[in-house]
Amino acid sequence: MLTILFDGLAYGMILFVLAVGLSVTLGLMNVVNLAHGAFAMAGGYIGVILVNRWGVPYLAALPLVALATAILGVILERTLYVHVYGKSHLDQVLFTIGLVFMASSAVSWLLGSQQVFIELPAFLRQRFELAGVSMGAYRLLVIALCGLLALALQFLLTRTRFGSRLRAAVDDPVVARGLGIEVGRIFMLTFALGSGLAGLGGALGAEILGLDPTFPLKFMVYFLIVVTVGGGSSISGPFLAALLLGVADVAGKYYVPAAGAFVIYSVMLIVLILRPHGLFAPRSTR
Repeated sequence: MLTILFDGLAYGMILFVLAVGLSVTLGLMNVVNLAHGAFAMAGGYIGVILVNRWGVPYLAALPLVALATAILGVILERTLYVHVYGKSHLDQVLFTIGLVFMASSAVSWLLGSQQVFIELPAFLRQRFELAGVSMGAYRLLVIALCGLLALALQFLLTRTRFGSRLRAAVDDPVVARGLGIEVGRIFMLTFALGSGLAGLGGALGAEILGLDPTFPLKFMVYFLIVVTVGGGSSISGPFLAALLLGVADVAGKYYVPAAGAFVIYSVMLIVLILRPHGLFAPRSTR
């Protein structure tokens, strides 16, 4: 049971890093970016190319992946996404789901449709036994790194000038511009942050989740569940939601494998019945 809990925590941490960028763009920027998984897929494939083909050390490749997908996010935000800010959510859904199919087709054409995994260094393939719990070095790295990222994001968005300017730009962009806040630049940097985190999650999770051109569609519902259950207005909500869903999914697949994804959907329904607006939304919210 403890080993399942450990693996579930690692899986949940991966879900958090993959979904937190969507939480930022949806909850703070009010942009429904269903193409978020495409940035995660891009990060995963960039990591595979850097590590498997070019021989870049795994740990050195991770920041390069985050930087590359952040730059990709800036390019697409300035050329495409900027035109859907302020549009209806239906327009944003149709636009971003189209990007998903385009990205999947492009990856399938350029890199093939077979599933690939990133090659981990030998020290990350080791396993340890502690108090009867079998722990892999790779999953320990995932838990530690993603935990630090969660703390850093919480600090950035709640304790810094950038976070306050972002909230002001979302709440009232006209007044924010009048106060000298560069709303366009704030949105660009926020989108780059979300894209970079998605790419980093794709590279970190490539070994656990696998990587193929259907990745954005396969895990889109998981990203949406994390954001919906956790609530989109904070980092702590999606973080706890991702851990809860990760443990539930791993435990469900181990104890009741025939149920498939039924367990994680059941957890989602129970939480949303009790907390319709997410784990950290006030009960009086309507």
